Amino acid sequence: MAKDPGPTASEESDSRLAPDPFAAVLPAIAALGTIASIATINWAARERTTDRMRPKRKAVTALRELETCCLHLTEIFRRFQRNPKLFAGEGAQGSSPLKFGVHGPRVGLDATKLYQQSINDVASMLVLASQSAFEVMCAVEDGTIEAPEDIFFGFGECQDRLNKLIQNRATLKASVDTGAEVADKLAALVRELKKYRTD
Repeated sequence: MAKDPGPTASEESDSRLAPDPFAAVLPAIAALGTIASIATINWAARERTTDRMRPKRKAVTALRELETCCLHLTEIFRRFQRNPKLFAGEGAQGSSPLKFGVHGPRVGLDATKLYQQSINDVASMLVLASQSAFEVMCAVEDGTIEAPEDIFFGFGECQDRLNKLIQNRATLKASVDTGAEVADKLAALVRELKKYRTD
């Protein structure tokens, strides 16, 4: 009598719950928010103080890194969209708001690896976005970038769209889709900023 071969590796791995997708999507949205915060510098600029942290890089380098960051975040959000079961609430409670504990699907080994890689990518972009956005804001404050107000309004509109995700308790899918659109818009705004360097 043939032995029961038991579950395949795929079936076994599919019985595992993935880590919470919100833990990947939320910091990716935060990275976008860090870049969008450039909006505030046009209205909150003050006289430089001697104890202000100095940027480590020139404006041209900070802008280039910020554009790279935007492009990587665009790709991260597209990856989220390409894998809706893992990152966009598909198969879970699709109408549930973006929050912990409701969107954990059962996944296979490949999806688990994709999740961990995405977490690593998001974490590195959050660090890069924070540093580069700060240095760009310093360049605006120092007059090394002199851009028209319309560009700062554009950053403000992105900020507003991200804020509404939190205020309106958007679904995971809506958050991912909005994140992808905002990442594209921020990349275009950073490219525009590059035209207004004075150094």
